[in-house]
Amino acid sequence: MPQKSVCVYCGSRNGARPAYSDQARSFGTLLAREGWRLVYGAGDVGLMGEVARAAQAAGGDTFGVIPAHLLRREVGKTDLTRFVVTETMHERKKVMIMNADAVVVLPGGPGSLDELFEALTWRQLGLHDKPILVMNVEGYWDSLHSLLDQVVDQGFAESSLAQFITWVDDAPSAMAALRRALS
Repeated sequence: MPQKSVCVYCGSRNGARPAYSDQARSFGTLLAREGWRLVYGAGDVGLMGEVARAAQAAGGDTFGVIPAHLLRREVGKTDLTRFVVTETMHERKKVMIMNADAVVVLPGGPGSLDELFEALTWRQLGLHDKPILVMNVEGYWDSLHSLLDQVVDQGFAESSLAQFITWVDDAPSAMAALRRALS
């Protein structure tokens, strides 16, 4: 059976709460222990760096994708199993999702939201059928959950939109949901 790969979208900053970094490290470790490959934005800063270093420390396979213009800003982590430099952000997102079996979103900012919404839109349009999980660490994404419910309630998306996202609270719950979805 081919190795599973999980695309992780998360912040290039650590955020305000220690739990965000703790869960990023936990998830990276759990992915590696499962024998699954981490696909992520190739940065060595913020939660991106946390998840990648944890996966590496646990012996995991890591696949990083970064656009050339972010190599310095996100401190491109060149010691990954595979390191790909793209020309654009759009190409980065495409390469990441095309090389993954599932998407997991940890806390993050506008870039993480952009990545989530592109994956969600592509799923809604039938361009992929990969599971999308949102790790709602300490309620970080509560307002996003409410916003997506409002989008459906107000008739701007079909009710199936809500079914495209699995909401989990932490790394162990995310791994359990991934095992079910990818088995």
